[in-house]
Order: sequence, then structure tokens, then C-alpha cells
Amino acid sequence: MAKPSKPKTGKTRKVAASPAVTETASTPKSPKSKKNSKVAVSETATEAASTSALSRQEQKELKRKARRERQEFIGFLTTMSFISLVLGAPLFVVGGVRAALGGAIGILCLAFSFKYPRKALWAFLIYMPFSGTVVYGLAGGNALMQLAKDIFYIPAAIGIFMECRRTGKPFILPKEIVPWFTILMVICMLVLLSVNGAQAFAPASTALKPPAPENPIAMGILGLKALLGYLPLIGCAYYLVRDKKDLLFTMRLHVVLALTCCALGFIQFLLLKTGRCQATTGTGVDLFKASVQSRCFVGGALLYSPEFGAIRLPGTFVAPWQWGWFLIANAFIIFASAFSEPSILWRPVSLVSLASVFVMSVISGQRIALALVPLATVALLVITGQVTNLKRFIPVGIGLGLILGGAAAANPAIVQDRVQSFIDRWNASPPTAFISEQLSWALDQGGALGHGLGRATNAARAFGDVKLIETYYPKVIYEIGVTGTIVFLIMVSVLTYVTFKAYRSVKDRVLRSYGASLWTFVLFISYNTYYYPLDVDPVAVYYWFFAGIILTLPKIARQEQEKLDAIAMPESKVKKGKRKRLPEPTPAPT
Repeated sequence: MAKPSKPKTGKTRKVAASPAVTETASTPKSPKSKKNSKVAVSETATEAASTSALSRQEQKELKRKARRERQEFIGFLTTMSFISLVLGAPLFVVGGVRAALGGAIGILCLAFSFKYPRKALWAFLIYMPFSGTVVYGLAGGNALMQLAKDIFYIPAAIGIFMECRRTGKPFILPKEIVPWFTILMVICMLVLLSVNGAQAFAPASTALKPPAPENPIAMGILGLKALLGYLPLIGCAYYLVRDKKDLLFTMRLHVVLALTCCALGFIQFLLLKTGRCQATTGTGVDLFKASVQSRCFVGGALLYSPEFGAIRLPGTFVAPWQWGWFLIANAFIIFASAFSEPSILWRPVSLVSLASVFVMSVISGQRIALALVPLATVALLVITGQVTNLKRFIPVGIGLGLILGGAAAANPAIVQDRVQSFIDRWNASPPTAFISEQLSWALDQGGALGHGLGRATNAARAFGDVKLIETYYPKVIYEIGVTGTIVFLIMVSVLTYVTFKAYRSVKDRVLRSYGASLWTFVLFISYNTYYYPLDVDPVAVYYWFFAGIILTLPKIARQEQEKLDAIAMPESKVKKGKRKRLPEPTPAPT
């Protein structure tokens, strides 16, 4: 009997796979380990895809491109520095060294922002929290320097707008708000021309003419800028954040900014408490008013009369109430990083930053921050579902509790004074009654188109007499009338709805958690009417900017899914090759 012949087999080709793919394909996994391997693949997807996709020739080309861009930047910086010095030199005759240097730096920043709009937007976000310190510390309180941050923003927005026109992309986003934005702009132009224009060109004998020398047109332009000037930040943020790396950089940048500003604010408090900085002086009502003369270390006007329980610190901003709203806004922003940050190194940094916001909301004397920062945190725990995520909630909750509990135990008198101050203020003037009173007053003023843009905008007081209206929507009614206010409300409602749909469409847990936190901030500011945070920075910037960040989340989620699919394709080929069996040998005939 002949022996059965062995089947002929060819050489088996080796399949190269990445380490993550090899491990997944070679070892059996339990459901839990499979879930962990998916997370590992997700975190290494970007590096694996980029490393395997680039050849040696392509890597050399990228290095040459980076070298050319670096040389171009150095040449541009050298040329513009020389031009800025030449153009700024005549200002030396008018205002001395400070004016000449400020003019040269301003010209250089304008050129830089137009040439490099993405870098200019990062500079804008970094500079804004410290603008109050620059205004009073370096510029001597010059009112025009309060607009210095727009040297970065306006040229950058123009550069992005021109790029959008060249590529055919929309600049005003989302497209759902474009009709309402257009209607609102038409109403604002009517107000500027018919109301502000009538005030500017009316004869002195008429009632329309202001009693004192004013510039109603300039006031109206500044009022329009305060109302809608930062709305283009939605589109700027959408094109600024291109992928998940940019998103994480943005969130981590704000964690560092908040931590830095809170640290400077805490030093300010210590200098006042130890007597290194002089407390508020004067008699009568002067002891209860924030004053630039009492400025200490950073920021602008402050009030420090602890013997009367009156403490209002400005932190790094111009005014104390701006500092309070900075803390409130960062309670939403940093919460997202504290609970959703994928890096184990950045997570404790975010926790410390969030704790510093809590501490400063107590010692700064900002009653609204003292109330809203804890309330916002509790609301975010429920809305984002982090209260059920015990693996994250318990460590963060314990860490935050230890930090805040230790601070409260070390300074019980301060905590008690701030809480009592909040209760006294609430009893003296309940927010609901205050809002209702100002709303009724604004409606009684009449005027189909209001009383003119900027007429209740605090930043426009340099151009004439303005009304102090401390609630936002009554202020808008007074300026552009009931019709314009309704259109504005519809526009922000549409924006809130579109951003809600955007973040809810994301399935990635980290991105969805970021979106939920930021959307809650957008929702709160859209309908908040207590004070006027949407009128000035930082909220006027953060509101529109982070609305744009939310709109980028579906785009980033698609990118991450494509990377995972690219990693999973060779893995599926490896598994398929292992399951393939050779044919059974046929016995030889006897």
C-alpha cells in the first residue's frame, strides 16, 4: 500500500501588524479586557495611523516645509518689527516712550494677527484674562487699552473670513442662525441710522439732541460691537479646532489660564490681608465703593474694607464683577476637563484648577460667584451623568472635598462672612424682584426702535451719557426696542438648539461629556438676564467661542472613528487569515 502523499503547500506570507493589533489578534479576551483593548486602540490610533501612513520621503518633505515656514516667520517678524518701529517713532513726540512703544507693538500685532490668524486667536484667548492687569499696570488705565485685545481678534477674524471666501466655506455658523442674524443686523442698522443718527444731527433746540457734548454714532458702533461683535467667534472656533488634539489643547489652555489667574488673585488677597497693600480709605460711601486708587498687584478697581464686611476683589480683570463671571464661566469649562480629561497627568491639574475657582469664589467677595459656582457644579454632575460614573466621581469628589474642606476649616470666619453677606444681599434686593422691576421700567420707556445702540452699554460711556441698567434683556430692550430683543432671543434659542443637537449626536463618551458641560454654559448664558455678562468679556467671548467648539464635536468624532476604522482593517485581515483552514489531504489510491 502506497503511503499517502503530503499536500504541497506554498510559503506562508507574514502579515505585519501593529503591537495593538497583534495583541488583539493573538490572545483571547474577556468582555472586560476587550473593552480595555478598544480604549487602548482609540488612544494610540492617531500615532499608529500617522506613523504607518508617512514614508521616509514624506517625513523629509514635512521637515523641509516646517523649515521654510520657520524661515518665513522669522523674515516676516524682522521686517514688520522694523516697519512698526518706523511708524511708531512719530508717536514719541506726542506721548513719549510709552506711546511710541505702544503704537509699535500695536502695529506689529495687527500685522501678525492678519498673517497668522490661528496663532492670533490663541494669543487673543491668552491675553483676555490678563487685559485688566495690562490696562492699569502698564497703560495707566487708558480706556482705549481696554480694546487692545481686539488687535488680535479683528484681524484674525478678517483673515479667516477671507480664507472662507477663497475656499467657499461659510463664515457665520451655524447656518440655522443666519436668517435671524441678518434680520437683527437690519434692525440694528435702522437703530444706528434713525435713532443714533437723529441724536447726532438733530438741532440743539430739539429734545433729541443730548444736553452734553456727545458722539452718538461712535456710541452706537461700540454698542453694536458689544451686542454682536464677538458672534463671528463661532466660525473662528470651528475652523481653529481642527481635530481632537486641538480640542484638548484648547481645554487644557483654559485650565492653565484659570489656575494662573486664581493664583494671582489669591496673592492679591494675601497682600491686602497682610497689609502689604493699603485697604480702601475714605469716609461715608467711599468705604463701600470699588476704587482704582486701591488697586493691588493685579487687576483694576477693588474694594477692601473688611471691618465693614465689604470685600470686592477684581482678580486680573478691570472690575470685580467681571472677575466673578470669569469664575462662573470657568466652573463650566474646567468641570469638563476635571471629569473628561483622558490624560492621567492633566486630570489632577484640572481638579486643582476647579478647586481654585471654588476658593476664589469665596474669598473674592463675589456673591453671585459664591452662589452659582457650586450650583453650576451640581447641575453639571446631573446633566453630564458624572454622578453615576463612580470611577471618576468618587476620586474627583474626594479630592475636591479635601481641598475645599481644608480651606474652609482654616478660614471659617471668611466663609461665614461671605455666606452672611450673600444672605443679606438677597434679603435686601431679591434677584427676581430686581429683574422684574428693571424689565417693567424698560418696557415703560417706549420707543419702537429703542433709545439707541450703546445708550445702556457701560463701555460706551466715554462717548456720552449712558443709563446704568444691571439686567441684560431690559438693557437690550432699552437700546433696540422690543422687536430687536425678540429677534435676538430667537437667534440665541436657535443656537442653543443646534449646539444641543450637535453634542447629542456624538457617541464618543469623552467628547460627549465635553459637549454636555459646554452646552450647559451656553444654555445658562442664553437666558440669563441678571447683570449683563454677555455685554463684556470674558463671558461675551466665551459664550460665542465655546458654541463654536460644540459645533466641532461631530467633525472630531468622525475623524476619530475613521482612525479607528483604519486601525481595525488590518486587524480584521489578521483574524480572517487565522480562521482560514487548509484543505484536507486526499488519500492516495491503493
